[in-house]
Amino acid sequence: MLVFFEEVLEEVGVETVVQIVGYSTSACMMEAGNRLMEKCKTVFWTVDVSHCMELMLQKFTKMNPIQEALEKAKTLTQFIYNHATALKLLRDACPDELVKSSKIRSIVPFLTLENIVSQKDCLIRMFQSSDWHTSIMASTNEGKRISEMVKNESFWSEALMAVKATIPLVKVIKLLNGTNKPQIGFIYDTLDQIKVTIKKEFQGKESLFAKFWTAIDDIWNGYLHSHLHAAGYFLNPIYFYSSDFYADAEVTSGLCCCVVRMTEDRHIQDLMALQIDEYRKGRGTFHFGSFKEKLINISPGALWWSQYGVEYPEIQRFAFRLLSQTCNGASHYRLKRSLVETLHTEGMNPIEKQRLQDLVFVHCNLQLQAFDPDGSNDNTDYVVDPMDEWIVRKEPNLVHENTQLTWMDLELASRNGKEKDVIYVKDEADGDEDEPKCI
Repeated sequence: MLVFFEEVLEEVGVETVVQIVGYSTSACMMEAGNRLMEKCKTVFWTVDVSHCMELMLQKFTKMNPIQEALEKAKTLTQFIYNHATALKLLRDACPDELVKSSKIRSIVPFLTLENIVSQKDCLIRMFQSSDWHTSIMASTNEGKRISEMVKNESFWSEALMAVKATIPLVKVIKLLNGTNKPQIGFIYDTLDQIKVTIKKEFQGKESLFAKFWTAIDDIWNGYLHSHLHAAGYFLNPIYFYSSDFYADAEVTSGLCCCVVRMTEDRHIQDLMALQIDEYRKGRGTFHFGSFKEKLINISPGALWWSQYGVEYPEIQRFAFRLLSQTCNGASHYRLKRSLVETLHTEGMNPIEKQRLQDLVFVHCNLQLQAFDPDGSNDNTDYVVDPMDEWIVRKEPNLVHENTQLTWMDLELASRNGKEKDVIYVKDEADGDEDEPKCI
């Protein structure tokens, strides 16, 4: 693997590369990354930020009561979606689906749990209704168990605690996957804000939030933290010139490391050290950019540094290069990892393998050409996957409902009292039709 990386760097030019973003935290990949940084002093090895945050969520799911809350919530959704009577009652009682969809598959369980908590009252009323008590399902052992679970306050307290712990992370994962703008100047502070938010959710009770902080720190210290993140935090004027900015030893050493690794010329390093001091003290043109009104809605990369770093070209170029770095791996750019993995299949026809290599090359380049750095990504699937594990269960239904309901009766658009007619209102002034309006 190390030889492969070296060949790629030689092909593209090691001087043009700042970092290699991996999507794996396996021991062999991390070792390859460390050895690469030892050999190529100007290159950093980092791990996809979204992937690391998903690993944090995985650690959360192994803790109680989060693990138990998710298991119970999945049992609830599977029961409802696998029984027509229960699903009809749900769609009559609740304003929204229980299972939330997202193109980011790893956050679906947590979005769904949050949604279930938000519809607590509707679900309780559903299982207290006469329609439920007169249904066949209410008399079954499974129906009784689900009904008691929904009425049990301990289930809701567990679910609420799980939501408080996980949603701050989920929101950041959605944000990172929803934007194409470089985020390296924000990651360092963002992780701190996630921890602060979780602490607030648990009202500062260390016995409740400490284990979640530990899980976050384990991934941060083991895989995610990079000197690039620390330097990006320092060079982000939005944070640097705020009243609560704090440059601890980790931040300052990260900045120094990046300066030394990315700038081999000692004379330029000395100039940058002087210019960083000017930036730190807000002197020269930096002074004019340090005012609060100058920092609102301004890019911490190109725009701010192009306007206020003109007197200091060495640190300006350094900031440009560092703050333009991505935090995302190949999946963010819609590069299919499975295609590349297929190339390593043993016993493949050499000619067919060459053909596949060419196809992968074309695929990757077309996706990168189509990537819009100023655009955004839509992370929402508007139709819930009917084969999602939160809907379909492996075990067959043991009770025959003997219902006359069809799938058309259960469509969202056919909910009683929830469908709205759309009419077009004509503007008498010009005779044209206005925008459609719901009534």
